[in-house]
Amino acid sequence: MLANGLEAHDGAPAKLTAGGADLADARMVNSMRLVLAVSALLASVTEPHQLHEGVALAGWLFAAYVAHSLCLYGLALQQHPVAQSKLTHWLDVAWYGLFVAVTGDSQSLLFLFFFFAIHVSSFRWGFDEGARVTVAATALFVGTAFFSDPHPDWSRILLRSSFLLALGYISAHWGESKVALNRQLALLRDVSEISNPRFGVDHTMTRVLDKTRAFFKAKSCVLILRDKETGVSHIRSIQAGRSKPSVHAEAISAKTAEPLLALPPHQLVTYRRSRKFITHGSPRSLKTNKPETGIGEHLTDLLEGDAFISAPVSLRRSEGRIYVVTEKTANSKSDALFLSHIVAQAFPVIENIELVDRMATEAASQERQKIALDIHDRAVQPYIGLSLGLSAMRNKAKPDNLLLDDIDKLSTMAQQAVDDLRHYAGTFRPNKGQRNRQEPLYAAALQLQAKQVRALYGVEIAVDAAPNLRINDRMTVEVLQIVREGLSNICRHTLAQFGALRLQRSAGWLHIQIENAGASAPVPAFSPRSITERAASLGGLVRVHSDANGFTSVHIEIPV
Repeated sequence: MLANGLEAHDGAPAKLTAGGADLADARMVNSMRLVLAVSALLASVTEPHQLHEGVALAGWLFAAYVAHSLCLYGLALQQHPVAQSKLTHWLDVAWYGLFVAVTGDSQSLLFLFFFFAIHVSSFRWGFDEGARVTVAATALFVGTAFFSDPHPDWSRILLRSSFLLALGYISAHWGESKVALNRQLALLRDVSEISNPRFGVDHTMTRVLDKTRAFFKAKSCVLILRDKETGVSHIRSIQAGRSKPSVHAEAISAKTAEPLLALPPHQLVTYRRSRKFITHGSPRSLKTNKPETGIGEHLTDLLEGDAFISAPVSLRRSEGRIYVVTEKTANSKSDALFLSHIVAQAFPVIENIELVDRMATEAASQERQKIALDIHDRAVQPYIGLSLGLSAMRNKAKPDNLLLDDIDKLSTMAQQAVDDLRHYAGTFRPNKGQRNRQEPLYAAALQLQAKQVRALYGVEIAVDAAPNLRINDRMTVEVLQIVREGLSNICRHTLAQFGALRLQRSAGWLHIQIENAGASAPVPAFSPRSITERAASLGGLVRVHSDANGFTSVHIEIPV
């Protein structure tokens, strides 16, 4: 097994049924259904002789279909899910079968209505649904024409059923292309939107790999990168059925990385055990060729799958490959080409995030050193001077001096202040012998904010921050700003003398809870605008709870 992974949601991504384009499609389909229904009703009234049999029953049937279409059109205007479901085109197939049965004539042109249901199912749901509707419509047409017509014209029935099958297959095939294109565009948009630099490289990389795995309905998605300067290789693996908020890169030996990097550079590759090893050349020149199959067999065993597609990844400081491992899935050239598009879209953005993250971390480290030096020069030194002065005064005083006890107390307090300030300044410095490890910046910063609130406003704030938040410096800045806004609201807009601040992380979310004690009076409903906007920019949400005694709690949840 190569590494651990996560599964955010199993199966294929949901179709875009909530987007603006799909709502417009639903309204268009339902409006066209209404137009067809009204047209059929008008035809039955103005040209009743065209129906040959069942004129009265057909008129009532068309009127009922108009009412049915009108109801669906109203639901579409209200964006009701029923108007966008698969049930609608299956109901259409049933209606059109009744039309053919009621007219009692295999020569009726009403069989053309079946094409409406076939087109809707194909272009909204893809090949499988379109093919099912095509077969059902053809079978229903043949059956109703045979049983309702005492003298069926078999040549005409055969011709029309063949026409339904042929055009239905073409519609289903083209509809699948449209659905696949929409899914591809949605994925490219997602991998761009989820690249929020505040979340850091690990979180962003995990989301991109998981979205890619889910799109191809794959067993796993593996990324291996080798540093161009040091030659050190790192691997990330996302697997179906496992859930983690982020997957960190794991260093692997050169021997382990060698087979994963042995494929021809700058070439897209697909492999299936049944069809052996196939490369498709560079993205600009897709040509099929079959080199030796030993590499493909070894890779499928190593990746624990039956098939895979792979694309090269070339970044400024590293290069490698991405593998999408599937089980008995017929991967194609188009799949490999689209994988290269994902790489070209997402990974340069991730590389920029890594660069900015490194710059932010270095800047934060320098700021830590500056703060530590400022505390030592501006706060610790004066207290040391005060402590020395008190010691000198203590030595000059006579044993029977009444102020000796007070001087000793002041000297002890000054020494305690020196020890506290030195400890506080030490939280901003890397630990000795561990220069690459730093204490979380948020812990000391939150305590400092609480002390400032107590000193300026007299409000006691209890701080409970979990030690395992694992947030980077850029996210820390955003969190501290949210906390600052919340504490400021308590001081400026309430009479509370006590408050609490709690931070914890669970299930991939950072939970911030800011509370203040009540003042025996109900609090009007409100929404902290600044906090809400800042949380929304991070993809989070804000909830406010208050009771009749004035107790108020603001809950902020941010995905990390």
